[in-house]
Amino acid sequence: MALVHDIAESIAGDITPHDKVSKSEKYKLEFDSIQKIKSLFDKDSSFSEEMESLWLEYEECVSPEAKLVKNLDLFEMVCQAFEYEKKHGIDLSQFFTSTRHKFSHPVVISWVNEIYTQRNIKL
Repeated sequence: MALVHDIAESIAGDITPHDKVSKSEKYKLEFDSIQKIKSLFDKDSSFSEEMESLWLEYEECVSPEAKLVKNLDLFEMVCQAFEYEKKHGIDLSQFFTSTRHKFSHPVVISWVNEIYTQRNIKL
């Protein structure tokens, strides 16, 4: 599921809140990307159907797996912002602010809290 989500982003781009793209536009860009990738496979391919199904499951965030993958995707963005801040000495607070209350998985929350603690921010 995580790979399918990242495959869609490989075409649509990794759209962040900073990009100011609406949720519906982001959904359409990524959906179109999945359709483009699906077109590379036979129409009867169970793989292409499963790929679309996994992407939809992730987008709808209905299963425990989808919720975990979404949390991990957000965590990865926070990690990148944290590392970039440390490396380049710039303020990327918008990445931390935009994700602050979006985590739900207890393990991921503990990881995020560790980063926020290092930045003096608590979830």
